[in-house]
Amino acid sequence: MEAWSTYRTGSARQWPAQVLVRAKGDTTVSVVIPAFDEEATVGAIVATIREYLVDRIALVDEVIVVDSRSSDRTAAVASAAGARVVSQDEVTRGLPRLEGKGDALWAGLAAATGDVVAFVDADLREFRPHFVTGLLGPLLSDPSVAFVKGFYHRPLVEAGSVEPDGGGRVTELMARPLFNLFWPELAGFVQPLAGEYAGRRTVLERVPFVSGYGVETALLIDLLDLVGLDALAQVDLGERLHRHQDTAALGRMSAQIMLTAWSRLYRQGLVVSKTPPATLLTQFRRGGAGALPNLEREIVVTDVSVQERPPLVQLREVTRRWRSEAVSP
Repeated sequence: MEAWSTYRTGSARQWPAQVLVRAKGDTTVSVVIPAFDEEATVGAIVATIREYLVDRIALVDEVIVVDSRSSDRTAAVASAAGARVVSQDEVTRGLPRLEGKGDALWAGLAAATGDVVAFVDADLREFRPHFVTGLLGPLLSDPSVAFVKGFYHRPLVEAGSVEPDGGGRVTELMARPLFNLFWPELAGFVQPLAGEYAGRRTVLERVPFVSGYGVETALLIDLLDLVGLDALAQVDLGERLHRHQDTAALGRMSAQIMLTAWSRLYRQGLVVSKTPPATLLTQFRRGGAGALPNLEREIVVTDVSVQERPPLVQLREVTRRWRSEAVSP
């Protein structure tokens, strides 16, 4: 793990945009941004990528925002900023309906045309071009790299105090222990749940995308099996500012990560069970109209089950049909 970290860890500063344009050659690059109710931040992200990486230099060929059933003006804001906006439901029409980020990422990959596809979360504040160039650097400069994961400092701001690296609570309490226990080859990833990553289309199309918050966990495990650790890399992107979720939401996220890890252990024969684990998560909320006597809390039960889209290569006909309909008058 230490050898891999030394060999496959870089910094965004290593790859200035102008250098990457020369290294790019005939390779095409897509940036995909999955977005659910992100009108406050998605426009600035798209505008920054367009200005610095599309208009000033021809590094990025297309910027796609996947509208994941937003109820606000996410789609309109993203389109006005210069993105090509696609609907998650339109891309996956004819397939079973799935929920969450993983399905939006799959739809973005299906809609994108680039040889290299970078994924960026839509809730980032103070977004800078190096969040994209850092991810592209290893892929455009080293043909042996198939997938790149970003990592960064994630300050947690609460009640006027700042904890410099307090933003990765689910990583430290759930994901990192899981990886160290069962996939120690992946223990060198600083932030396995980071939402910024990039890969070669030929590789991304060959792995499934898990719905909900299990997608990053599944991608790392499945890519390790598919291409091996040496084809995976990570890049320091500096500092990441975004909104933070409450503890109950982090609990639901952790449950989906645990279920995703269980599914991979089961497939690899490391877990033997006649029945899958339960997928209902019971939590408690103080007060509320439904508070029970003596508990003074309301019981909240959430279905945290995870599903997945098959690898894109298995559904060529669906994506081919969608693309033909999208360009028809």
